[in-house]
Amino acid sequence: MSDSRSFSGPVVDGPDRAPSRAMLRAVGFSDADFEKPQIGVASTWSMVTPCNMHINHLAVDVEAGINSAGGKGIIFNTITISDGISMGTEGMKYSLVSREVIADSIETVIGCQGYDGFVAIGGCDKNMPGCVIAMARLNRPSVFVYGGTIMPGCHDGKSLDVVSVFEAVGAHANHKIDDAELKAIESCAIPGPGSCGGMYTANTMASAIEALGLSLPNSSAQAAISDAKRDDCRRAGIAVLNLVEKNIRPSDILTPHAFENAITVAIALGGSTNAVLHLLAIAHSAGVKLSIDDFTRIGAKTPVLADLRPSGKYSMSKLVEIGGIRPLMKTLLDAGLLHGECMTVTGKTMAENLADVAPYPEDQDVVYPLDRPLKTSSHLVICYGNIAPGGSVAKISGKEGLQFTGTARVFESEELALTAILDGTVVKNDVLVIRYEGPKGGPGMREMLSPTAAVMGKGLGKDVALITDGRFSGGTHGFVVGHITPEAFDGGPIAIIQDGDPITIDAETRTVTLGITQAEIDARLSQWTAPAPRYTRGVLAKYAKTVTSASYGAVTDRF
Repeated sequence: MSDSRSFSGPVVDGPDRAPSRAMLRAVGFSDADFEKPQIGVASTWSMVTPCNMHINHLAVDVEAGINSAGGKGIIFNTITISDGISMGTEGMKYSLVSREVIADSIETVIGCQGYDGFVAIGGCDKNMPGCVIAMARLNRPSVFVYGGTIMPGCHDGKSLDVVSVFEAVGAHANHKIDDAELKAIESCAIPGPGSCGGMYTANTMASAIEALGLSLPNSSAQAAISDAKRDDCRRAGIAVLNLVEKNIRPSDILTPHAFENAITVAIALGGSTNAVLHLLAIAHSAGVKLSIDDFTRIGAKTPVLADLRPSGKYSMSKLVEIGGIRPLMKTLLDAGLLHGECMTVTGKTMAENLADVAPYPEDQDVVYPLDRPLKTSSHLVICYGNIAPGGSVAKISGKEGLQFTGTARVFESEELALTAILDGTVVKNDVLVIRYEGPKGGPGMREMLSPTAAVMGKGLGKDVALITDGRFSGGTHGFVVGHITPEAFDGGPIAIIQDGDPITIDAETRTVTLGITQAEIDARLSQWTAPAPRYTRGVLAKYAKTVTSASYGAVTDRF
């Protein structure tokens, strides 16, 4: 048994392992295959969602790369769910849960089967961090492959994506478009395979994972259906054998500096608030100390440079067209904003990978220069205050302003808030408070894309704010604060806010404040009683009993 077969050897070597070999012969192993490193290919293929509908083909390309490099590739599947389809329904409570299920399932298969390394392919929002959490837990040579971005839809000469449809629902409710226009947008927005097309959670996490060093250069910026993506898959299959040979593991890559690189890139791209949640969870699995306050520290010196949806103008496909994220990373590295010494899955450092990267074309306006940023500091703002003593995450692009003061309009669920937005109950100067949507209280910490998109569609984006112990889609924009900790279910102050209470969100002081006295807050909390759990059996009940707060990444194995 060689070092390259340290996990598979005990499974298949020797007379006593004949039963194992017999089983493997039935799935295609030859005599020669038993002498090769066994490399798993974790495919998140499913016809559940366009984000993942093509990944079975990518898995075959990865397997071919593994086999060409002298390994034995074995494809297996995990689940996936669709945020875009379940958004705004009870089913969305399973979304964040699926991150843990995916990580658990990959860990289970790799650990059980004794694979010497693996490649994980993710497409939709939660299966990407789920794949990487498994990589960190297992600490075996491994590479992540992003399934790739969708191409934009088109209607009346305008580019569309899934957020366009959510915002069209608000416009329809406000009688700005009719039924026929809504159906036309719905019919054109999603033209084929790939992850949602803006700098939403999928593209944010793909970029952050590349910045962590866990995917090959440019894996994050390729169209789902393209020769470049298929080549990325084949090269990932070859690369994992190199990692096995050199014994380079995720623990060699996932250092504190690597996480700083990922945060920096996510901010520069104007990425999703979910990056906070997922990077905290990945760091936990890697045994790296990372806190929400690190996002404030790094954000203070990191500008927003990319003019990408949802707050900006362009889709991910436009960024792909001009060279992806590598020229941006080279710019950040040259400015001293990235750590170039970090090891990556190429077997080279980040600086070595970026050494020969050319700058963006001079005539592009997708990524701004460092001396002319869209925003001089991070749009991901960690807020504290008497509503969020354990922290919260705001997404402030600057286009909404830096401060909002209004009066509370309180809802006990996302559905109730959406109804009030669409029927005109919500008006200018309201601060929507959506509570009991946290990791435990939901359970599952649903994304509030339906209400936030409806607010934008109704034309209230600068006039209405929203705070929640739930979270936001990467497609959310507007004056929003999520991840409020402690959540309402745990008796956090958000639980005792009443209609009409004054609330101020201040991005400069990084606070979210309830304008009543501490004595009144304490008095209300003394009268508060915890609600009964919404689920008492099944996966949601198990999740609610084990999940941590959002400020710790909403992980389920922190004891």
